[in-house]
Amino acid sequence: MDNIEKVLETMKDAGRPLKTGEICELCGLEKKDVDKAMKSLKTERRIISPKRCYWEPK
Repeated sequence: MDNIEKVLETMKDAGRPLKTGEICELCGLEKKDVDKAMKSLKTERRIISPKRCYWEPK
């Protein structure tokens, strides 16, 4: 499983909007790897931000 899918699965499993730091802790990746994955997910419109600094799957 690549980092993008790992980040997305972590967000789905949480069942609530998460901050980047929380995603790092839950999936065990470094912040730079999570940021890169989230940038790709944002571009593909697979995640949304319900409030500032929080993200969840679309």
